[in-house]
Amino acid sequence: MTEKTVVVVFPSIFSLNKINSLISSISKTLQVKKQSFGKIQKNDSVIIVDASDPVFASSAISSLFGVEKVAIATEVENRFNVVVSAIAKIGTNLLLNGERFYVKVEGQATDYMPKDMELAATSSLIEKTVSLQTKPGTEANHDKLLYTYLTKSHAYVCIFIDKASGGVPHKSQNATILCCIYDELSAISCLQILKVGFDVKILVCYRNDSELLNIVKIMNQILPRIDQTKVTLQFCKLKLDSSGSSNLLLKIAAITEILVSIAKINKIRRISLAISPMIFPAWFVEYNAIRLFQKNLIPWFPLTGIDNSIFETAKEIGLEKHLSKIESLCRLKFTSKNIPKGKISKISQMALKTRKSITITIGPKNIHDIIDSLKSKH
Repeated sequence: MTEKTVVVVFPSIFSLNKINSLISSISKTLQVKKQSFGKIQKNDSVIIVDASDPVFASSAISSLFGVEKVAIATEVENRFNVVVSAIAKIGTNLLLNGERFYVKVEGQATDYMPKDMELAATSSLIEKTVSLQTKPGTEANHDKLLYTYLTKSHAYVCIFIDKASGGVPHKSQNATILCCIYDELSAISCLQILKVGFDVKILVCYRNDSELLNIVKIMNQILPRIDQTKVTLQFCKLKLDSSGSSNLLLKIAAITEILVSIAKINKIRRISLAISPMIFPAWFVEYNAIRLFQKNLIPWFPLTGIDNSIFETAKEIGLEKHLSKIESLCRLKFTSKNIPKGKISKISQMALKTRKSITITIGPKNIHDIIDSLKSKH
């Protein structure tokens, strides 16, 4: 029985018509992470990566958008007895004493039903693991899932499988968008924009060194999802007090003006606004949209329609300890509809004078590289 260990990439349902973009994204990411690999090829509806180190390669790929799940698997020929034997062998190595297991087989089978293979592999495992006192479980109640995916030519018996980020591949929209990260919610907004396949240009707005460090740490969870070796970031320092609902509206309105100016300078037509109608009043959402339309720019609101799932997205980028800040935003009450346009203009113009642009190589020292680069530009 010829077999080898490979990484199996399961595209999200939204990426099925963007497989070439996803393969390109996988290749770039592995190069950025300095992971050695051979062929990356499509096999029916999955992508197979022949990686020198499947563990590190699968970890790098799972951070990409456009991927539903990633598995490390043994590749064997799609022949009934061969696959059943492989499932039994791997299951015997994976199962611990007393565990309940569940065999799941999906994909394409030519001369047999996947259900028949599940039953045959389950019977074989019961026989081979008598000494371990393992038992077959159910799909809803099991300790270990033994998953196999079938293509026309091969079967992939999974040793390890992990959920990925979903969405569509980076840059698959063939369009550029400008977004600003200034707190936890805006970081999630930027993540959502990446998730729908835009080439994202990032501006960071901050008030002081402490806030800058916090934002950079958050942003460090986002940068690895961009399949580029280097990324250029822009920074503006805000001079205002952001406490209270009125000052928050003032801050966001000023950031919108900053984004407009930078978009015009860089000839970018689309701007992402981290303003959720679930949190902010409709008139404020519309005010910012109109400001962009007045400048012939296109507003995008990636947080529209996102409800409690926003907390899952926060966990996805390591913001568990910051969830209370997002919850605090949800409790704010906005009573005034008056935004002082003079103050907005003053804050945005002062911030633009502090604008700095730095280019970093994406890697393990992102935080230090960003902070050091900003200091060197003072």
